Amino acid sequence: MNKKVFSAAFAAMLLVSGCAPKLDKKEEVIQEDGKQEKAIIPNYQISENFYRTIVPFKPGKARGMVVSNLNTRFDIVEFETGLMRIAQDNFSPKSYLFQEGQMLDSDTIKAWLQRKYTDEQLKEKKLESKDNLGLNPIDDGKGSVEQRNEKSPIYLAHVMEHDYLTKTDNNSLQLSGAVIGLALNSVHYYTKEKYGAVYDYKIPDEEVEREGKKIADEVAKRVRQTKGLKDIPVTIALFKQAPQNSVVPGNFIAYTHLDADEDTIKGWEKVNEKYYLFPSAEAEKDHRDDTTYFLNFKQDVEKYFQNYNGVVGTALYNGEELVDLRIKIPIQFYGKAEAIGFTQFVTGLIMDHFPAYVPIEVTISSVNGPEALIVKKANEKEPQVHIYE
Repeated sequence: MNKKVFSAAFAAMLLVSGCAPKLDKKEEVIQEDGKQEKAIIPNYQISENFYRTIVPFKPGKARGMVVSNLNTRFDIVEFETGLMRIAQDNFSPKSYLFQEGQMLDSDTIKAWLQRKYTDEQLKEKKLESKDNLGLNPIDDGKGSVEQRNEKSPIYLAHVMEHDYLTKTDNNSLQLSGAVIGLALNSVHYYTKEKYGAVYDYKIPDEEVEREGKKIADEVAKRVRQTKGLKDIPVTIALFKQAPQNSVVPGNFIAYTHLDADEDTIKGWEKVNEKYYLFPSAEAEKDHRDDTTYFLNFKQDVEKYFQNYNGVVGTALYNGEELVDLRIKIPIQFYGKAEAIGFTQFVTGLIMDHFPAYVPIEVTISSVNGPEALIVKKANEKEPQVHIYE
């Protein structure tokens, strides 16, 4: 898998370099969605890692559900941007346009996120078998609360759809691909009574992956029964979200791809990504050299302001390779000149302490908001620096 990392700082980098794109160039097309309507495709693509999006923007049919279904804002961002990274293996940003999911609505996703019912439970709830759409395991009610939740935890936390469009010869758009993300729980949370204390059960990694792939098998069948998704290429990706108290996001663990004429999963591609917090015991154990680079950098930053220890980093690894490092430095300044001087000092430390191949983004902030942004791409000799007014 060709790994790409999206930088939230890209727009600021363009401003710094004085080459902000003109986005007023556009072309009109007629979009095929059951009725004719005009849409606009921006001609300019700010990066080969980003998809162009048609205008006006069409919100997804299940928009907003991800906020309530995932544990942290870190997971929310990574789930969506990670899906776009995975999409690029089969849907190139050069050829495809992005649109939020239009085929799976919120009612469908809510139904899929429920537990499966036994026949007795269906009768009790006065439901028909066609309503038994839950993809999470049955809770048969047998045993203690702990036994039931450990035997049948909630695996599937959320389903997200992304659509990919192409332009046809008659100047219209057509749906030419889709990516379905399945967010899986690494920890199952439950209560023993309605408003009681919250307990947790850590689901073993191998169990998360095994059950996620079982769920994906069923999702593949349902996708092929869904209008609009019956005969187009579809990628299905598994995302393992982090616990509720995590300060780094979860990660994708595997994905599979169905060609237009396929309705069953034949195999999986492993995604060997993982986020680490710097500094942390886990990072020290798994990536000692990179931790040393960071700690030396942190130590020199703290020499500038004594009794300060707020430097933290989030590192993304693809296997053993460090592919993205984002550092946050919150600090109190007493004037713009002080902020500028500190930014210059930190920029020098970045170049001194980290290997050239490491891409780094440093955000310097104060109680007044962002103060400066430093971005160094892999193997670049000069970083991009922006001082906020």
